[in-house]
Formats: sequence, C-alpha cells, structure tokens
Amino acid sequence: MKLLKTGFGVVTLALLSACATTVKPTYVSPTQYQSLGCGQLQGEYNRIQQYIDNGVQAPKRTGVGVGVGVGGGWGSRGGWGLGPSISVNMGQSSNTKRTELARLLGEQEAIVQAARYKSCPIIIRPATAK
Repeated sequence: MKLLKTGFGVVTLALLSACATTVKPTYVSPTQYQSLGCGQLQGEYNRIQQYIDNGVQAPKRTGVGVGVGVGGGWGSRGGWGLGPSISVNMGQSSNTKRTELARLLGEQEAIVQAARYKSCPIIIRPATAK
C-alpha cells in the first residue's frame, strides 16, 4: 500500500511539473524583418514585449465541423454493407496562450537576429513580473 501511495505521489509530481515548464520560442525566420531599419526593429520588439507584458490572448477560433459520408464494414452477424455516416468534430484547438506566447517569443528572437545581422543596437527588455 505504501508503494502505491509513493507511486501515486511521483506521478502527480511529474504531471504538475510538466505543466510548469517554461515556454520555448518557436522558430520564426529573421528574413521577414530584413527590410526594417534599426528603429523599426526596436519598435517591433517593444510592441511584442508590451503585448506579452499585458497578457497574451489566444486567438479566437471555433472548432466545430460536420461531415457526411458513406461508410462500410463487416456487420456483427457475418455480413457486410454500406451505410450513411455523420461525423461531428469538436476537437481541441492548438491555439492556446502557450502556443501564442511561443510564437511571439520566436518573433522576438528573429528580430534580435535581424538586428545583429544589420549591426543595429537593440535593447532587449526582460519580461516584467506581475
């Protein structure tokens, strides 16, 4: 019984620590920022940082879809047949606050890389604590 309680505690701790991981930036190509000047790069970096500081909002999307088709298969009595089928999809969207934050952090990294390529001085501000 003690082993069961210890195992349950370890699994619970592992699940809680998995939720508390830091968000890693997704890759964004810095070439889309190559046409911007030094001031514009700093302004874009500051705009993204202000959005992060104010709280990232996940994009609004509806995740409902309906499909109609024809299905076939083996029946329970040894026969087979075709019949109409209706499918309703209410899946989970991958557009969450964490994915939006990862995208924004990736954009900031791309801006910094573009600024370094152009030898622009860029001021990197850390996130403000709330």
